[in-house]
Amino acid sequence: MRRRRIKRILVANRGEIAVRVIRTCREMGIETVSLYSDADRNALHIVLSNFAERLPGESPQETYLNIGLLVDLAKKHRVQAVHPGYGFLAENADFAQALTDEKIQFIGPPAHTITALGDKLVAKEKAASAGVPVIPGTAKPLSDVAEARAFLAEAGLPVMIKAAAGGGGRGMRIVRRKSEFERAFRSAQSECMTAFGSDRVFLEKFVEEPRHIEFQVLVDARGNAVHLGERECSIQRRYQKLVEEAPSAALTPELRREMGEVACRVATAAGYENAGTVEFLIDQQKNFYFMEMNTRLQVEHPVTEMVTNTDLVREQIRIAEGRPLSYRQEDISISGHSIECRINAEDPLHDFLPSLGTLNRYIPPMGNGVRLDSAAYEGYTIPMQYDSLVGKLISFGEDRPMAIRKMLRALGEFIITGINTTIPFHQYVMSHPAFVRGKFSTAFVDDHYNSEAISNFLARREEKQNLSRVAIAAALAYQVARGEVLTDVSLSTDVSDPPDSPSQKAGPWQRGDSSGWRT
Repeated sequence: MRRRRIKRILVANRGEIAVRVIRTCREMGIETVSLYSDADRNALHIVLSNFAERLPGESPQETYLNIGLLVDLAKKHRVQAVHPGYGFLAENADFAQALTDEKIQFIGPPAHTITALGDKLVAKEKAASAGVPVIPGTAKPLSDVAEARAFLAEAGLPVMIKAAAGGGGRGMRIVRRKSEFERAFRSAQSECMTAFGSDRVFLEKFVEEPRHIEFQVLVDARGNAVHLGERECSIQRRYQKLVEEAPSAALTPELRREMGEVACRVATAAGYENAGTVEFLIDQQKNFYFMEMNTRLQVEHPVTEMVTNTDLVREQIRIAEGRPLSYRQEDISISGHSIECRINAEDPLHDFLPSLGTLNRYIPPMGNGVRLDSAAYEGYTIPMQYDSLVGKLISFGEDRPMAIRKMLRALGEFIITGINTTIPFHQYVMSHPAFVRGKFSTAFVDDHYNSEAISNFLARREEKQNLSRVAIAAALAYQVARGEVLTDVSLSTDVSDPPDSPSQKAGPWQRGDSSGWRT
């Protein structure tokens, strides 16, 4: 298909990522067509785009996952390209091919590359053939427990059961005892069939307490590849990423260089094009292993943008137009440190139960070194049909300690009422000694977080604030007794500390429920 200048893009997504893509398009002078279901009829991305189309139906399958409908709308609006964002159809080879057949550019890799890398076993095979270290595992998908037991007898425990046809933590099981294996295998198969329409799984030797590190790569249509450094994604819950940062505190310059070169080698060996992410596990001895390659823009891409001063969506569009990369690897430098916290509509004090509802107060943090990627606004209702992401809060500082302090300050300023959010969880993480020292693994949440730990954490902060008020009240009483007048008295906390606990009532903002936060 002949490449051409893109003048109009259909954004085949919703929420935060749709807003993110539309903003870059507006800066580039590109018109956008947005899509919305009935649940999203008041969504922000509709307002920001040039054109909007309602998607009839209620379920995601009828709306944002409806390939035929989306292709028809792309043709109707005569777009030159479609940006899939992340999730939904972002890694769907059938969607990419259907657009290609209509001579509409899919902003991502070719369909055959999505197919190859979407199968984790094929991706591992390609990586191994390129000389990339991979975790020992089964060479083909398994559907029979007897086959799985043969690998188990050879590799030993513990092992990880994984879905062959998908990711996102679905179908993953750790097995540490032989007596648990068959039940875990069947359970993983069942979950995979529900999530991906395939019960194919495979086994890998489990790496104890690893770090999860991913490298952002860009590859143009001519096969030129560069990486933009790594992201640390080890703070996870049930294999879902919660906190990401760039660069990683675990990598030395030498290891960073080696892993970056390997990431580019994986991408070129797969015939990749556009933006992609190569994911690795690092064990406690600093050995790294290829996990998979994600053929889309990652949720956590802003931290890379902050430390490289790069707009990844812009780069995606330029590559889709057939333009060569405008820089070489030696031109890319990492400056400063960035952290992203995913603010979800969940209750971290009660096992992260969903907390959907209307935001009756929503005042986002601002100031130097703070970015918020969100589609939320005051009066917006978090729909039950989709994920619970309220926004991605990103900090940037000259070094990691400064990025942590800025994040704590921003979390403390974020005022949301009407729902519970994960803000207290992120304050707990940012304040935890293991995180501050950079000494943690994917086991951080299992090792350090539970409802009792965060309750004690919030209680200590409450006590500290109460002591501050007592001290200020005593100072005021002393000054009044001496007949002196104080013209500027305020309550404040050190920027390195989390803000008030949700039970606190004092201050200019009063909470509307258990999630209310004020300065």
